[in-house]
Amino acid sequence: MNGNPLLGVVFHWLGGLSSASFYVPYKRIRGWSWEIFWITGGVFSWLIAPWVMASIQTHDLLGVLARAPADTLFWCWFWGAMWGFGGLTFGLTMRYLGLSLGMAVALGLTTIIGTMGPPIFRGTLGTLAATTSGQMTLVGIAITLAGIIVVARAGHDKERELGASTADSEFNLKKGIAIAIFSGVMSGCFAWGLDAGAPIREATIAAGTHVLWQGLPVLCVVLAGGLTTNLIWCAILIARNRSLGELAGRSASETRPPLAANYGFAALGGTLWYFQFFFYTMGESQMGRYGFSSWTLHMASIILFSTLWGFSLKEWAGTSRRVRGKVWTGIGLLVGSTLVIGAGNYLAG
Repeated sequence: MNGNPLLGVVFHWLGGLSSASFYVPYKRIRGWSWEIFWITGGVFSWLIAPWVMASIQTHDLLGVLARAPADTLFWCWFWGAMWGFGGLTFGLTMRYLGLSLGMAVALGLTTIIGTMGPPIFRGTLGTLAATTSGQMTLVGIAITLAGIIVVARAGHDKERELGASTADSEFNLKKGIAIAIFSGVMSGCFAWGLDAGAPIREATIAAGTHVLWQGLPVLCVVLAGGLTTNLIWCAILIARNRSLGELAGRSASETRPPLAANYGFAALGGTLWYFQFFFYTMGESQMGRYGFSSWTLHMASIILFSTLWGFSLKEWAGTSRRVRGKVWTGIGLLVGSTLVIGAGNYLAG
């Protein structure tokens, strides 16, 4: 089945919107330490939502996973765990390099590693590059990287115009670049985990699952790897900061955390985070021969909608017309890149 690449682009946009929106509910959480709200939301992101949705939309979920080759399950879990390291260190990239440079290096590497890794590993990149459709898809990937750089530069100019000073910051180029490279490479591992799940996708389709939902069982395994990494790190922080009591409403401050609201916002944010990959797998199922380009579409959509959220939340208020023009140019490149990639996939079909 060749699918419908243009519909796939729409699904990837929905995934990007979900990813760009998930942190908004987290901002409403009060009285909880980072490690508490992160792992609480993460339980919904990496455990509850994946298994609930896969159970509803696929056939014989447990049987399919039980019959999957052990090495397939291991590599899906392993690459998910490696992706977890990338997510945990992404914040440090911003800390030591700032928004613009950190985002450009980390997200640029994530895009390249996650997109080009699978076809290079399989030895199919040369074959793809020899076709008109493949060349168009690769051009779209290059446009995405250009869009990331332009948006990152606009972020740098915004910080400068709004008076964000680096004099008291923790800017450290050498350390920041090293962490950004690590974060970017590790974050791209998620795409490798999804790619390793091809036997699971084939098995769930054979069990009667619709092609649109074939990636959901794979997500259960890959996200279990991400849960492993994040759970270990949050457990270390909870032990260090003695913050476990916050889950039951205890706090070092006099104000008790609003537990019902906190759990509700954590559940909403965590579920939104999961839906980025729920829609991702739907989009990937429609991309035909060039499913590897789904990662580029995913990254472009995240940056696109994150930037639009920034405008909505007035983060760009007070900047010059030149800076706003630059960021809109970057947005235009990102939107254009998704259309070019979609067209390349369509020609391949």
